[in-house]
Amino acid sequence: MFKRIAQTAGFAGLLAAIFLTLLQSFWVTPLILQAESYENNAPAQDVLNEHSHAAATPAHSHEAAAGHSHNAEAWSPEHGWQRTLATGLSNLVVAIGFALVLAGLFTLRAPGQTWQGLLWGLGGFATFSLAPAAGLPPELPGSAAAELLLRQYWWIGTAVATAVGLGLLAFSRHWALRIAGLLVLAIPHLIGAPQPEVHASLAPAALEQEFILASLLSNALFWAALGLAAAWFYTRPQQSA
Repeated sequence: MFKRIAQTAGFAGLLAAIFLTLLQSFWVTPLILQAESYENNAPAQDVLNEHSHAAATPAHSHEAAAGHSHNAEAWSPEHGWQRTLATGLSNLVVAIGFALVLAGLFTLRAPGQTWQGLLWGLGGFATFSLAPAAGLPPELPGSAAAELLLRQYWWIGTAVATAVGLGLLAFSRHWALRIAGLLVLAIPHLIGAPQPEVHASLAPAALEQEFILASLLSNALFWAALGLAAAWFYTRPQQSA
């Protein structure tokens, strides 16, 4: 069983990570580079400082799977193959971790057919991308945001609540548990994500909206691929037996 889980996570994670890296390289990363040009060339940082320095800090957490960092004093990969390789390795670690979660859940409720892995993948997308993005959408360099620790707590709480809520809706047969699932789903959004007192960004609003769309669609496709691949690798021994 452990060998089956490990093989499923390894192969499915590798394929999904390559797919996500290609999507980011051709769609997401160019948008980040555009935003960085605004951040680097603006006269500049004063725009954010005037409006939000006292209440917020510049946010550089663009996408959990992107492996992107903006610390002026720390090493960061250069544009080109270094950046692509660093992003790909980060995606591989994340994809294998998520694939391990899926494979572990398959031991409790295994998909009967490969297409059912798509449902698991969409559940993962809703849990780790869509629900958190409803309160904390992906952010470009040069965007103001609330304190990082508060955002991390809210993100984790939202992911946990979404996973529990979807589990109750999908696998509970009693109507009371399903209603409880809906309530659990709503709790983080009723509390509300931490926000800066004043929203400010060096990048144009149109670029921000395009980045949010690109990030969410890339993650949706990544999770769909991961779910399908994990289900195929997990059920393959049964199909060949």
